[in-house]
Amino acid sequence: MVSELMRKYFLSGMLAALTFVSSPLLAQSIEGTSYMLPKNGMRFTVKVEKTQYKPGEFSPYAERFMREKVSQQPTTTYRIIGIEMDETAVPDTSKQFKLTVDKKYSIDKVSVAHDGQLLAINTDATQQALPMRVFKPAPKPAPLDPSAFMTEDILSAGSTAKQAELTAKEIYDIRDSRNSLSRGDADNLPKDGAQLKLMYENMNRQETALTQLFEGVTVKDTTWTQLSFIPEKEGKTVLFRFSKYYGLVSSDDLSGEPYYITVTDEHTAKDPMADAAEKKKEDKNDIGLRSAIPSKIKAVLTTDDKTVATYEMNAAQFGFVQSLSGDLFGKKQSAQIVFDPLTGSVRSIKNIEMK
Repeated sequence: MVSELMRKYFLSGMLAALTFVSSPLLAQSIEGTSYMLPKNGMRFTVKVEKTQYKPGEFSPYAERFMREKVSQQPTTTYRIIGIEMDETAVPDTSKQFKLTVDKKYSIDKVSVAHDGQLLAINTDATQQALPMRVFKPAPKPAPLDPSAFMTEDILSAGSTAKQAELTAKEIYDIRDSRNSLSRGDADNLPKDGAQLKLMYENMNRQETALTQLFEGVTVKDTTWTQLSFIPEKEGKTVLFRFSKYYGLVSSDDLSGEPYYITVTDEHTAKDPMADAAEKKKEDKNDIGLRSAIPSKIKAVLTTDDKTVATYEMNAAQFGFVQSLSGDLFGKKQSAQIVFDPLTGSVRSIKNIEMK
């Protein structure tokens, strides 16, 4: 009888392997252990690149001396460079139960997570840990100081326009020297490759520093922001809004373009009480033990009628709750049950002989 019940309640292949960490157990008596089933959510990590532009001191003269059109106004812009999703689980307060057993049932251990979620019966269990997503910024090179590369004539020029003219001439001279060096026409050719490389690096650094006076300086930074979303029903909702000029903004801030998430229930879960005969059947050994039968859902992230990403996951709140009979825990034969820490479904049932 026990083995038949085991097969009845065993849910195979519900989830792939997970990463776990130890979770403390709640100090409760086995005879009256309160617990909750979970509901599933989504944690989004939105990666945003911030670009700041500061015009150069000689930007008004860029077109005149460098034949370039550059902006003379400082700007700050943002763009999304990546979105990652991790599945989460939180206790569902609407699905709170109490496991009540007496001496006729062979239950000597109940594992409950610190948040009240049931993890295992008659065995130890650990709770799922969310992946750690930590942003590590790349080291930035030290900013160049253009004044360190200016000649004495540039520094002593009487006006900004004259300084810009002499700086442009210096930039063209650097470019001519580099071209002569690459053709082998320079007066003082390097003795070896290492010296040639060093000369190129010095010329490039000088040109970059002086060119910034006309073209300005652009600095880029990356930030990560995490958003939590728990789907409660099918439909379309605004997850967040994003502005090119303000970055990530709240879902009710109309300065940003909306990013929608549309949830669809795939209806993969079967109601264990769908059969009328099952509904009328009374379990005399109901000990208050419940597990989830999650349903698969699809969540589509879109903006401006374009699909950004599509996700599929199991969600307990879209499925059903089933009862596990106390018959599983007899005096001669009992069971070890491990529940999936993410969805609350039965992950495994193992028969154990009682001595």
